[in-house]
Amino acid sequence: MDDLWREQLAVLGAAVWWDDDDGHPDAWCEREGVEDAAYVTCAIELVQLLESLPRLPRLGPLPGTSSTGTSSTGASSGTGTSSGTDASDRTDAPGANSPGAGAASRERVRERDVDQRTLGRVRALLAKAESTEFPEEAEALSARAQELMARHSIDHALLAAEKGDVGGAAGRRIAVDNPYDSPKAVLLTVVADANRCRAVWHRELGFSTVVGHPADLAAVEMLFTSLLVQATSAMVHAGPRRDARGRSRTRSFRHAFLNAYAARCGERLREAADRATAGAGGTVLVPVLAARDRAVEQAVGTMFPNLAEGRAGSVSNYEGWVAGRAAADLASLNGRREITGAYRRS
Repeated sequence: MDDLWREQLAVLGAAVWWDDDDGHPDAWCEREGVEDAAYVTCAIELVQLLESLPRLPRLGPLPGTSSTGTSSTGASSGTGTSSGTDASDRTDAPGANSPGAGAASRERVRERDVDQRTLGRVRALLAKAESTEFPEEAEALSARAQELMARHSIDHALLAAEKGDVGGAAGRRIAVDNPYDSPKAVLLTVVADANRCRAVWHRELGFSTVVGHPADLAAVEMLFTSLLVQATSAMVHAGPRRDARGRSRTRSFRHAFLNAYAARCGERLREAADRATAGAGGTVLVPVLAARDRAVEQAVGTMFPNLAEGRAGSVSNYEGWVAGRAAADLASLNGRREITGAYRRS
């Protein structure tokens, strides 16, 4: 099973608690204290919900399929790529016991271990940035996290280029919830752009599809989540707003706040990403990143052939706009000098 499926199940706390599939209806009814009719009703409502949803591009392999598009039993299945077990990982595959196959498998395991260690460090830094009460500390921690993510992405790009493997882009769906879903979607878009990804918002479904290379997708999801936590905290801390007549202006204030926050974060993230790229690989890196950008654009065009550009929403609360930009200045990732200093102190 693909690692993303396992991660989602872990987040949901989902586990197989029943003894066998045939006995699931009786076990569920007993656990919930309901009659069989309730089980049938839930199943019908679930089928109706799934049938009403629009068709979406498949972003990865179905459960039970490998990166080669075959099921775990060897039968032909759907297409897609997976970071899970593929034919060269299975001991019954032709050539699986050859030195070359063993080396390739060990290399994949090593790369996954490095990825997890790096992402673990980034998560820890962002968690500290979210919990600290000192804006300067949050800024330094976020900056160091962005430096790690940018360096990690560039290392992946250069390593793939050395192997002659540009690789295809993948996709990931990230929730964009109400209230204020529009500025939240903008924030996700600017984070994706800064990390060489593209975000496509499905407003009616409550999420965005982010398309990019796997290492970049992980960075986008973590950074977006962290910045959203920090933005929400700063917005709530600013308190409610009323006009001169005592009418509530809280909603327009918060809408403007988050829009300004997203706009300012986008500016500073792009500046930081450009500096990291310029200092990493010189002219060698330029064609590598250009090829990866083309792969992302091609994937977006394939997944969403009828994609339309959205129109930016308007903002009517000047106070909220100013407050949002100020909050973004404190939470954003603002440059290499501070990051370098943080590394020297560590």
